[in-house]
Amino acid sequence: MKRFALAGNPNCGKTTLFNSLTGSTAHVGNWPGVTVDKREGVYKKGAEPISIVDLPGIYSLSPYTPEEVVSRNYILDEKPDCVINIVDVTNLERNLYLTTQIMEMDVPVVIALNMMDILEKQGDRINAKELEKRLNIPVVEISALKNTGMDELMKVALATCKKERKGVTVLEHTELSHLIGDVRIALQGQEVANPLFHAIKLIENDEIEIAMHPQTVKMVEEFKNTFTNDLFGTDFEALVADARYRHITKNYSPLLTKKAKGIKLTSSDKADRILTNKWLAIPIFLVILFSMFHLTFSENFLFLSGILNKDWVSLAGTHFEGLFGSGEGIAAPGVVLFNLMDIITATLSGWIGEGVANLTSTEWILNLVNDGILAGLCAVLSFVPQIIFLLLLLSILEDTGYMARVAFILDKIFRKFGVSGRAFIPMIMGFGCSVPAMINTRTLADERERILTIRTIPFFTCGAKLPILAAVTGAIAMAFNVANVDLITYALYVIGMATAVITILVMRGTTQRGEIAPFIMELPTYHMPSFKALMIHLWDKTKHYIKKVFTVILASTIIVWFLSNFRWNWTIIEAKETMNESILASIGQFMQPIFTPLGFGSQLGSLGWVFAVAAILGLIAKENVIAGFLTLSSVILAMMAVNPDILVNAGVLSEEVLAELNALIESGEFGEDGYEVVAMIAATGIEIPGLISFIVFNMTTIPCFAAVATARGELKKGTAKWTILFWILTSYIVSMATYCILTWWWTAFIFVALMTLVICIIRLYNKKHPIAKRG
Repeated sequence: MKRFALAGNPNCGKTTLFNSLTGSTAHVGNWPGVTVDKREGVYKKGAEPISIVDLPGIYSLSPYTPEEVVSRNYILDEKPDCVINIVDVTNLERNLYLTTQIMEMDVPVVIALNMMDILEKQGDRINAKELEKRLNIPVVEISALKNTGMDELMKVALATCKKERKGVTVLEHTELSHLIGDVRIALQGQEVANPLFHAIKLIENDEIEIAMHPQTVKMVEEFKNTFTNDLFGTDFEALVADARYRHITKNYSPLLTKKAKGIKLTSSDKADRILTNKWLAIPIFLVILFSMFHLTFSENFLFLSGILNKDWVSLAGTHFEGLFGSGEGIAAPGVVLFNLMDIITATLSGWIGEGVANLTSTEWILNLVNDGILAGLCAVLSFVPQIIFLLLLLSILEDTGYMARVAFILDKIFRKFGVSGRAFIPMIMGFGCSVPAMINTRTLADERERILTIRTIPFFTCGAKLPILAAVTGAIAMAFNVANVDLITYALYVIGMATAVITILVMRGTTQRGEIAPFIMELPTYHMPSFKALMIHLWDKTKHYIKKVFTVILASTIIVWFLSNFRWNWTIIEAKETMNESILASIGQFMQPIFTPLGFGSQLGSLGWVFAVAAILGLIAKENVIAGFLTLSSVILAMMAVNPDILVNAGVLSEEVLAELNALIESGEFGEDGYEVVAMIAATGIEIPGLISFIVFNMTTIPCFAAVATARGELKKGTAKWTILFWILTSYIVSMATYCILTWWWTAFIFVALMTLVICIIRLYNKKHPIAKRG
């Protein structure tokens, strides 16, 4: 099977093109030796199937980042049959800089002029035929977003790959041409493949080339002694870069004819006048962020509870089995999706439970299936549509180009706290998943900034933590009659981001002192995201989540059931009311005092250990918190049916909720209406401050095992160990502060005073021990 490689700058539409060509055949792995994403797929629409490799987005083939090394080595060593170089036609000069380097390799090349739809919309034109003639490389006009020109591109690439091609350079008429020719001949004599590319990189003092060809370096050094340039001296790398851009500006740029616009602004420019406005940008971002959470979590969509007729709302809620709300307000789309999935999982769970009951009457098997496996899995699966919905909203913001603006907006603010706006990109990716977010920190040039960013990424609540937020805030709404839980959810997300900012400030003043790297970023034109690309992205996330549900989480729920149903002498617990004799109970009771300052420790009832166990389970995978929670709560509900005295700690609940809970227990339908978490509140006596602290702890503590493994791979061994300790201490302090302030409001002054004292000490220390400036 032939192999084509896609190469291009970041934001040139390369990944959109890859998704259009490969569709559902794509899979993601890692390049050998580095944690840079490797995306491969198969194009099946042509005369023969073709393997497509999506190389990392790069600006050049110099070895400054792992992405550049990966792309360079793949083309040189793996020898793809053809390189498709994606060029953003709206940023022609910058994109062709990479093209001039790929041209120097002995590999067939095709130029894909992307974003032709945007160019035409702007009224601009490009002479693609003349560009093809001057480059002496096939050029095809495409729009990856609109899915136009795909077949023609692959047809041309297939024809091109059958022809041998030797590298050429745009530097042949420069003052370095003689040296390039001599070095090239020397490398040819050594039988080096791609001699022209290696010769030019050697002249640029490329560290990889110097290590590979130490003898040939002497030729370059001898030439340097007889050469000087008025502007660049003997900085050959700068001289080569300048020569490339001069050639591009003189020979290729004139082929792009721009419509005379005068002072007329494009649609993107008009949008940016508002969205990146000095005073409006941050408030608009916060409103957009809140709108996302409102659409995902609100039980009172658009705050219509006081406007709509309550009888109509109640009728709608009753008629549709609570799908669109509970009777107080209309549910937001994310909540509707959750309710729908909850109905489906409850129905399937009932069918499976009945099927197993028909096969066996063995009590422990029925308990394992119903209380262990089904209770845990269905609890997590119910949140899948809600998670996908939130990821969809985030993906739309990213694909439209808005997130790049947010990074630009926040650069000035972030810089005051010790990081550049570039760090915001992996941080915001943390809302989806911490693993790719940490991998994305490789785009950060400064090592200290990478450490800071990796350590703070878990504070940006990922999709796996969403079930914790939704389940516990939903229980708060039920048990304590709290309206607008979306406001609580929004506040919790803000707490996570505020924690990131404060910890960055502390680390920049102590362990990670240093200068802040400069930040240069291209702002792509606003455009509508591709529906197909969005769906592929969401499918990748969903596939990963479902796989985790039926592996790690399934195993965890079975272990939790086993530990909660067996004693240390390996005898099974027959009566539910004796669960406190279980292995899990003894472990939880041992750990329980540790969480006392956080509000979910020894101050709770005899069953309060369940919160400690759930928090520990979350260290494996955050979904385990709710999976374990629901597995344990099903046992607690059964205990309540046998011994109603357990509800003695239910003084925190309203009479209406207690009445509904008692009715649920009497009916024996323990999987209905989401009252499992409410039952845990009733059985333990935990109150709102403790529940909020529980959420905060799980949001800010050690992320899942996969994220920890990624962090260990990205950081040095010693740094990784300190990072784990950092997560533990930070989560403990933030959760304790949250609990104390919500319980005793005046403690806020104590924490503010302590924080001020720490900042003053840091500033005084840094004043006496200033950072040495780079020479």
